[in-house]
Amino acid sequence: MKIGLVSDTHKHLKNLNDAVAFLKTKGADIIVHLGDDYTDIDDIGESNAIRVPGVFSEAYQDTSIPNRMVAKFDGWRILLSHTLSSHDNDLPDDLKPEEMVEKKEIDAVFYGHTHIPDIKHEHGIVFINPGHLKDEDKKGFPPTCSFVHVKKDSMTVRIFVLTTKDIYKEKTFIREGT
Repeated sequence: MKIGLVSDTHKHLKNLNDAVAFLKTKGADIIVHLGDDYTDIDDIGESNAIRVPGVFSEAYQDTSIPNRMVAKFDGWRILLSHTLSSHDNDLPDDLKPEEMVEKKEIDAVFYGHTHIPDIKHEHGIVFINPGHLKDEDKKGFPPTCSFVHVKKDSMTVRIFVLTTKDIYKEKTFIREGT
């Protein structure tokens, strides 16, 4: 499965549209949007997407919309969440990322919120933050998006700078137990 991963678009629809188009040229089968803003993916007319809301979104308080979810891609259990840990705005029944990590109920966490593009592996779990898609960000990182190629026994992650299409970070992980 080839996944286009975006987060923290904050109504920067041109950048989101550019990122989705770029990720599709890379072969993305699906787009995953990790929040802020929840409706942005609709606003560009992308129908083949999975999304979760950001913690300050009205959608985050809507009990019919999952704030976090576990998606399975080629056997990998991946938590989709705007935040890496529980948040004050969570609803009582929301999944708790830190508990899922501790209990190893998941193989990876895709998250946003910090606007910091990152790929890491800790405690046997892969963590991916695709960064943000704002024109400028106060933390100094350029707009970025991620392409994740998931296979049964491996996951290759590339984070791209949107404006140059250069690889910002890249890592491959071998799935434990395969």
